[in-house]
Amino acid sequence: MTALSPTQVRADQILLERAVSNLLDNAVKYSPDGAPIEVSVRAGEVVVQDHGPGIAEEDLPRVFDRFYRAATSRSKPGAGLGLAIVREAAEAHGGTATAESTSVGARFKLALPVGA
Repeated sequence: MTALSPTQVRADQILLERAVSNLLDNAVKYSPDGAPIEVSVRAGEVVVQDHGPGIAEEDLPRVFDRFYRAATSRSKPGAGLGLAIVREAAEAHGGTATAESTSVGARFKLALPVGA
């Protein structure tokens, strides 16, 4: 499922592209084959919902830390930098990056100030 609404943000194009790409790559990595990945874009926010195992409560505060890998993630490819780049991109533009575990997986939100 994808929901899109026109939105404008002032952002470094390369950094923003890398951040969104990392969110999508993460969702693909943790969703079972064939499971949907839901993406919405509106009002300066990109929200990516996967249908994987979710995030353990003890890991939530650290998922955006550089090189942090939850014990359940260490068998997957990656170095623990993808979500750190998402947070750095958000903060570089005065925005935020958040994560939560839901009943169907994990939801990540990249929120940037809206502007022309």
